[in-house]
Amino acid sequence: MAAAYDFVIVGGGSAGAALAARLSEDPATSVVLVEAGEKPPERELMPMACASLQLDPETDWMYRADAGKGGQGFLNKTMPVPRGRMLGGSSGINYMAFVRGHPGDYNHWADLGAKGWSFEDVKRCFERMEEVRPSNEAIIDSEGRGQSGPIGVGIRSPVIPAARQFVKAAEATGLVQGDYNGSGRNNPNGVVSLMQTNTRKGRRSSTYHGYLEGEAERRDNLTIITGAFVQGLLLETLPVGLVCKGIRYRDSAGRLQEIRAARETVLSAGAVGSPHLLMVSGIGCRRELEAAGIKCLLDNPHVGKHLKDHYQVPMVFPAPGIGVPLAELGLSLGPDALRGPNGPLPEDPADDVNLTPEQQEIKQEAERRLAEWHEHGTGYAASSIYDGVGFFSTGLGDDYTHDAQIGLIPTCYGRDVTGDRLLIDVDQMLSDPDSVLAHEAENVTFLASNCVPHGQGEILVRSPDPAVHPDIRLNYFSDPHDLAVMVRIMRKVLEIASNWPGMGEWYVPPRLAELHGWKPGDDYSDALLENMALHFAVTVYHLCCTCRIGDVVDERLRVKGVTGLRIADASIMPEIPSGNINAPCIMIGERASELIREDHLVAA
Repeated sequence: MAAAYDFVIVGGGSAGAALAARLSEDPATSVVLVEAGEKPPERELMPMACASLQLDPETDWMYRADAGKGGQGFLNKTMPVPRGRMLGGSSGINYMAFVRGHPGDYNHWADLGAKGWSFEDVKRCFERMEEVRPSNEAIIDSEGRGQSGPIGVGIRSPVIPAARQFVKAAEATGLVQGDYNGSGRNNPNGVVSLMQTNTRKGRRSSTYHGYLEGEAERRDNLTIITGAFVQGLLLETLPVGLVCKGIRYRDSAGRLQEIRAARETVLSAGAVGSPHLLMVSGIGCRRELEAAGIKCLLDNPHVGKHLKDHYQVPMVFPAPGIGVPLAELGLSLGPDALRGPNGPLPEDPADDVNLTPEQQEIKQEAERRLAEWHEHGTGYAASSIYDGVGFFSTGLGDDYTHDAQIGLIPTCYGRDVTGDRLLIDVDQMLSDPDSVLAHEAENVTFLASNCVPHGQGEILVRSPDPAVHPDIRLNYFSDPHDLAVMVRIMRKVLEIASNWPGMGEWYVPPRLAELHGWKPGDDYSDALLENMALHFAVTVYHLCCTCRIGDVVDERLRVKGVTGLRIADASIMPEIPSGNINAPCIMIGERASELIREDHLVAA
């Protein structure tokens, strides 16, 4: 006989973990949280190790996506889109940027018909999740910020000099220093700040650690099932219409199991997983479902459509005496991170008996830095190196929000991020001492990002088998508006760099420099900037809007045409927020708990 609970939550990620923790605060309510992954590995706590959690099938769903007009510098014009596959979800593999978004983003949601989702409606959810630490290095508002929530938020300590210099250079271009999660987003000139991250004492503060670990996961009325791959929804056609009775999943031993929901099933499987589960269960565009061999139970052509994502153009500048070499950062991960064919230490630790004096010195320094992080939560290991950020308006976007974001990474991307994705030979460039991107080079990378792209992508089901990944079509730059906005953001980066003493000249790959007849010292044409964007724009991992309010769910997150089914994750967003979306995803989990409690009279 199938197990039964009041609420069945599919996905223990950013929203799902928060939702499960809040609903199970009422001891009279039984909740089961079903997660495909496991608890996060120990290295998840180290902020610097975030890239190692991506493109690892133990912690990442390993999706790949078609970039559309973008991605011309990528092999097959496709790129990975990491999605967290463990308790904590993407809050456990991301770069920990904590960004609420502009208040106008949520007022715009309400204007689009999402009643109950204005900034005034969701502000308390942001405050409830936060434990904000004050900083002597950055402006953080005392009003309107949470002080006792489960997610730690603060500025890395100590602050590296490059981050302070970035803020100063951005101020010289007109941006104003302020709290971008508070009053700073209301400044018409834009705002710049050191990055606020979801960390606590130099360790990642994911939704697993903040909401589940400890007291919540020990509750008698909260059951957490890991290693459970959901196969589909239990749907029945009754006189009242289509009703969701629960889920079907394969457990860690591969056995098919069922769980029944006495009250509701909630999908929190993310902007890819939630629409995919709807589609393999027979809810979606009839034509597309039948083409994939799936019987259509409810025809809704909006499922999986309207996909939005932020994408960024990394702009690398030589910065002697300012940037941090990749080799320097690698030391902070400890000796094991330096092993392997491309590392300075032997792959087998048993071979350490034969280390050269230089290798001994490297190993000892790596051990010292790792111990510093373990004991004090400080050093490079305590940061993802996403250290500064600015938001502003290009003048081309909608007037309710900032449409531009520029981030600072005081180094350059290494192979753990680029992998084998680029047409250029990354290994050669990292090992060539004369390369701008050499492993020992001192660089900074600006991340130019369009906050509110107009183009839309889609997610298409390919098979009735839920293990077959859907097609993800990002359709970057499908709207000409988005390329025009990106060029303006890139020019802002060039302006900031020109106001930063000691900054070198922007690195343009030889192939594109030759194509445009560009040589060092020349001005940058719009055509060159456009081509750089089309070649190297890469996902910021912010997929959303694929089951958006108004089309797939109502304003209370109930799936239209189905009784007993809701969705609570990034897929329900009516429009993409202007900034990193992990904090908004957690907010959605908090807000969903309010709505469900109201509808079912669950005690708070």
